[in-house]
Formats: sequence, C-alpha cells, structure tokens
Amino acid sequence: MAPEQDSPRSKVEKQLQVIAVLQYVLTFLVLGVACSIILVYMLCTDCWLIAVLYFTWLVFDWNTPKKGGRRSQWVRNWAVWRYFRDYFPIWLVKTHNLLTPRNYILGYHPHGIMAAGAFCNFSTAATEVSKKFPGIRPHLATLAGNFRVPVLREYLMSGGFCPVNRGTIYYLLSKNGSGNAIIIALGGAAESLSSVPGKNVVILRNRKGFVKMALRHGADLVPTFSFGENEVYKQVIFEEGSWGRWVQNKFQKPIGFAPCIFHGRGLFSSDTWRLLPYSKPIATVVGEPITLPKLEHPTQRDVDLYHAMYMEALVKLFDKHKTSFGLPETEVLEVNCASPQPGAGRTPLHRKLFSAKFSSAFCSVHLEVSWVSVGSLK
Repeated sequence: MAPEQDSPRSKVEKQLQVIAVLQYVLTFLVLGVACSIILVYMLCTDCWLIAVLYFTWLVFDWNTPKKGGRRSQWVRNWAVWRYFRDYFPIWLVKTHNLLTPRNYILGYHPHGIMAAGAFCNFSTAATEVSKKFPGIRPHLATLAGNFRVPVLREYLMSGGFCPVNRGTIYYLLSKNGSGNAIIIALGGAAESLSSVPGKNVVILRNRKGFVKMALRHGADLVPTFSFGENEVYKQVIFEEGSWGRWVQNKFQKPIGFAPCIFHGRGLFSSDTWRLLPYSKPIATVVGEPITLPKLEHPTQRDVDLYHAMYMEALVKLFDKHKTSFGLPETEVLEVNCASPQPGAGRTPLHRKLFSAKFSSAFCSVHLEVSWVSVGSLK
C-alpha cells in the first residue's frame, strides 16, 4: 500500500509553521541588535529625523515597561502565533480557576533554551489563555535589559512582557488592580544550562525573593510545569570546573543570562543541525494556586514555610500529570539544591521529601532556591 501523501494545503501549512518559528528565533537572537544598528545608521542618513524623534519619544516613555507595559491585543492575536503553536504543537492545560479578585505569581518550570511554551501560552492568544482564565491579565517577566533596547522593547511590551525586577512586580501587585498574573521562569539562566532532552531538572537555590514579594502583597503562588520544554533543543553541557562552564558563569552573574551552545533542526530538513527547534509537543500545566496571607514584614520562617509549600505543590503537579504526557511512572523531578560541585550528583526531590509536617524543624532545612533572574527581589 502506497504511503499517504501530504495534501498541498498541508504542505503550505507546514511551511507557514516553519516560517512562524523562524521569525521567533530570529527575533530572540538578533532583533534588538539589528534595530539598534539600523537606528544609529539612520542618524547618518537623510532619515536622521526619524531616529531623533524615536529616541526623543523613548526618553519620555522610558518607565512604561515598569508599569506593566503597553500590550496590544491585535499583536497577541496575530495569525502567525497560531502557526507557531501548531509547529510543536503547544497547548495550555488548566487545572484550577484563577479568581479575578486575586493577584498571582506563576512559577514557570523548566526554563528551557528559549522558553517557547511560556511565550506562546502567555504572550500570545494562540492557546486562548484569556478564555481559559477570564479576567486574568498575564505578564510574562523577562530580563530588564531587554527593555533598554530600541524597538525590541515595543515588540515585547505588545505581547505583555514586563521586566523581572522588584519595582515592576511591586507595581503590578499593588497599583495595577487585581487579576494580574506575573509569569516568571524561576530557574533563570542556571536552569537553561541544565536544559537537555530526557531530563526534568529544576534549579532552585536559597533565593526566595518571589515568595517574600508574594507575602508582602498577599499574592497567590501558582506552580506551572511545561512538559516537553527541554525536548525542543539539544545542548552541549559543560561539566562544573571546565573552561566552558567557567565562561558561562562569568557571563551569567553580571548580565543575567549565560551563553550556551545548542542546536535544533534545519530549515528544510530535520536531519541537519540548525537553529530551528525540533517539533516536539509542549504541554504547559497550570497548577492549583497557593493562597498566601498579606504580611508587610514576613519573617524568614514565613518565607521558608510557603517556599516549602510551593516546592511540594510543584512536585505533586509533576507527579500527577507526567504519565499523561509520555513520561513513565518512575520519572522523578530533579531539584538541584545548589550548583553541583565536580563529582557531585543531582539531588532528586520526590514527594517523599515533603511527607513531614511543616513544623519549625522542617522549615529550618535549607532547600536553597536558585532564582538567578530575580535575585534582586530579595
């Protein structure tokens, strides 16, 4: 029996999906640099007035990202995002309601290389986040430095991005009404360096700023796990103590991200090494909110308690849904309590570790949380 041939319409749709993902990758990698170079070049041409007017307007608009940005429903509803969604495909799984009288911090795990699941689900309307969580305004947090780059900042704000810093999160949780959901990839740059297919690793050190911020504003914490996020790129992993990891660590601390060597598939073939991600399914599961009290001055004991509750909820979320998305029952979510030393293994964190009650003795245990991107929130 002859193999079934793709219809012309199907081939066109696949080509459009590839183009949609390619523009995302190029935007991620070169849009900021390219636009900056073009604007500087325009200053030396007859179009200098356009560049001057933009830079003048930029001065007056500088603080807009810190106040939640300037989202555009028109941009979020572009058809290109639906092709982007279908390339992998990506879908959003709702497990509980998010109530509009509350504000939320969604911890997104794992970071992956380019956080494709976080982008598609929360910065576009492709997976119908507004229909699944009516009245909730998602704000995907990213490095504040991105909002200092001309043109790129406008593109990011149109999708609902915001800077991941204390001032912005304070504004959204206290001066922007209710129904705000701030999505943060808590593992940050450190977690992206552990992003390899076949591994489910969460990087969490003793930086618990997101819990402290949530307590100060009475915001709920929502664990969110994206199955398949680590499958779309392959990465060269440098061992601790190697020159490659030394270079990555040197970049990570001052600028907030670490350079990594990764590859996906080619533009015309999945057998060649290029920049396009592999078309692997990504399922983002939004867990049950953890209600926190509003404490103007939370103690370390308070922070430890709710941080431990968050970790338990994350592991339970992973265990409950892992078999639904192709993982075996024996799969364990790994949590690195600290950057592993040479020869040291990863520390698996399974549900059993949380069977004890949240007593003061339990809360005194250091589950050191690594939150590279948002350490300034402490």
